[in-house]
Amino acid sequence: MQSPGSGWGNGLLGVIIFSGSLPATRVAVGGFSALFLTSARAVIAALIGVAVLGLLRQARPERRDLLSLAIVSIGVVVGFPLLTALALQHVTSAHSIVFIGLLPLSTAIFAVLRGGERPQPLFWLFAILGSATVVGFALSNDGSASITGDLLMVAAVVLCGLGYAEGAALSRRLGGWQVISWALLLALPLMVPVAIWTWPSTWSGVSVPAWIGLAYVSIFSMFVGFIFWYRGLAVGGIARVGQLQQLQPFFGLALAGFLLHEPVAWSMIAATALVVLCVFFARRFA
Repeated sequence: MQSPGSGWGNGLLGVIIFSGSLPATRVAVGGFSALFLTSARAVIAALIGVAVLGLLRQARPERRDLLSLAIVSIGVVVGFPLLTALALQHVTSAHSIVFIGLLPLSTAIFAVLRGGERPQPLFWLFAILGSATVVGFALSNDGSASITGDLLMVAAVVLCGLGYAEGAALSRRLGGWQVISWALLLALPLMVPVAIWTWPSTWSGVSVPAWIGLAYVSIFSMFVGFIFWYRGLAVGGIARVGQLQQLQPFFGLALAGFLLHEPVAWSMIAATALVVLCVFFARRFA
């Protein structure tokens, strides 16, 4: 049996990998449409998952697991990637990263609804305070704010929280990489036609950074990161380890600033710091 410390270690590795997702998506949508990017990353990751499932001769999931796998597919294979890609056409990746501060609360809510966890009352107090800080930032007069982009990010966070909690609960029986692999395979019949339908008319205008962004979100964000993340949530507790997502804005803002040279306003840093402080206390009562 793995220790809770193993859950935290795996969860942290997942968060570090996911931290590059929004900056990479921001770069990729400069060369690909949001629909093509969403479908292409899912198809590429699904091919990797199918290959691993076949090589390791994994048994097929039971019929009772299909609904959970469908929810994972809707949440993290289709919903979050598509909605964030659309949002990043309206806001910078630095601005969108702050919305990740809502993910722990979203994940915790679905951990109760779908995972059967019961955090203490004080957990919800600090989790809500942290989320209120994020909402306040989104409604502030930030130069990169966009109502459309902000609403898309909120919807993405809700679906992602559902996919995280559902996948983590299922990982306790199937295993983390198996869950994301089967969820990708389940979405493949939809993603392949979409990829073909949105296939770029020419590849000449696609820059090297856009290709790198597509490769990152396909291999790391859509597959490798989930191996560690689902394992961490399953071992350490969905609501508890889910609070590690509050570190993601720090990593993501740093990437957006250093790699994309995007402006990182002091308001973004202050909002992120306040959210992380709230989550530090929330974790103690999870």
